Amino acid sequence: MDDRSRSVLVLTNPFDVTADAVLRVLAERRVPVVRLDPGTDLHTGTSLTAAYRTDDQRGTLRTASRELDLSEVRSVWVRRSSPYEGPSKLDGQDRRFAASQSLWATGGILASLPHAHYVNHPWANRAAEHKPAQLAAAQRFGLAVPATVITNSADEARRFVAAQPAGAVYKPLWNTPYSIDGRPHAVWVREVRPADITDAVSVCPHLFQARVPKVFDARVTAVGDRLFGLRIDSPDLDWRRRQTRMTCKPITVPEPVARSVTTYLGQLRLVYGAFDFAVTASGNWYFLECNPNGQWAWQSAPGPVTRPPSVRTGSGASTSPASSTTRRSAQPQQPPSRRPVTSPD
Repeated sequence: MDDRSRSVLVLTNPFDVTADAVLRVLAERRVPVVRLDPGTDLHTGTSLTAAYRTDDQRGTLRTASRELDLSEVRSVWVRRSSPYEGPSKLDGQDRRFAASQSLWATGGILASLPHAHYVNHPWANRAAEHKPAQLAAAQRFGLAVPATVITNSADEARRFVAAQPAGAVYKPLWNTPYSIDGRPHAVWVREVRPADITDAVSVCPHLFQARVPKVFDARVTAVGDRLFGLRIDSPDLDWRRRQTRMTCKPITVPEPVARSVTTYLGQLRLVYGAFDFAVTASGNWYFLECNPNGQWAWQSAPGPVTRPPSVRTGSGASTSPASSTTRRSAQPQQPPSRRPVTSPD
């Protein structure tokens, strides 16, 4: 079958504006696309079947409008699916049982499609999401890393924070949903002093990091060997907190950083990654984190998304989220009429 007639499978929730931007381009190119939220759609009429025999593997996904032969999936873009929580009509352990079975069955089927190109493979995503693993990989591949301690010892945390000449920050290890008085509450990166640290640290590990005396932040969106650098200027310690106060412009990624980023992707078996750096006045780029599924459509720029990351070209190379004739200095773009409804990460 001609590769151009095979479908792209996009796994995400209905409110993903980054996916929306890419899907518009795929529609213009007449690329067949099936959008699925595996955490919820199977509870609302969608069916998924997979069969395995000696020397044969087949599967079918049926939605309200499409029937997809899973053996003919061209690419899978693993974006932001809803969590597997089970059908709302079930309660208690029955719902938990259904949710667990869906996670292991549906997740396993969609992660094992023959001949499909994954951006990124969900198991590679999961392995790369752990911040301790990110820090270990970054320093192993030659990136500068701020002094960091992860501990559930209040004494260790206080000693570390007190020893940082430029101060220290606290950041969560995972974006865990949290609410105060029933309202969602984001846990941002914030400054921390020894006196702020209480014995409550003992309930779980906390990440404390030396504050980098940065002059600006940088986001490097990496797709394969194409890197798209963005300088971010914000008065806030965590630029994600108040996006209306930040300004962005393209920036060239230094060659040593670019080499390390490319190596990082390859060693962690990632096609895509959103790297965050703090850049000092002397030009040192300090690695903060790599979100293997970070968003990019929040970045304002003229023109549409022209190189969607969910497409694999006929030559076998992954395309990027913006058109560019270079490998280093372009910027991911977004249609000016669309703005994200959630914070970038």
